[in-house]
Amino acid sequence: QLQASGGGLVQPGGSLRLSCAASRFTLDVYNIGWFRQAPGKEREGVSCISGESRPYYPDSMMGRFTISRDNAKNTVYLQINDVRPEDTAVYYCAAEMGGNRYTCDLHSNYHSWGQGTLVTVSS
Repeated sequence: QLQASGGGLVQPGGSLRLSCAASRFTLDVYNIGWFRQAPGKEREGVSCISGESRPYYPDSMMGRFTISRDNAKNTVYLQINDVRPEDTAVYYCAAEMGGNRYTCDLHSNYHSWGQGTLVTVSS
C-alpha cells in the first residue's frame, strides 16, 4: 500500500504539501495519482504524474495544485496552495495499473490505495 501523509488543519489561503510514500515497492516504475473524497461526495481525481514525471491536472484542479516526484526518496508530493474550504477532504494516493510511463490517466484503474490523509481547511 501507499501511505499518504501531510494533512492537517490549515487556514484558508494557506499551503501544505502532501506526501505519498511506498515501503514495499519502487514508485518510479508507476504512474501515481492523487485523489480526494470530501464528506458526502464522490471521490475525484486531483492530479497524476507519469513515470517520466509528466504531470496531469484536470481543468478544475489547474493552478493551485502541483504534483512532483522524488525517486531518490521513493515519494510523490502534492503541493496545495491558496487552500479553500472546498479542499477539505481525505486525500489518497494510488498507483496506476498498466498504462505507460509517459502519460498518466486519472480514469484508469489504480491499486495500492492507502488510508489517506485528512485535510481540513478552516479558520
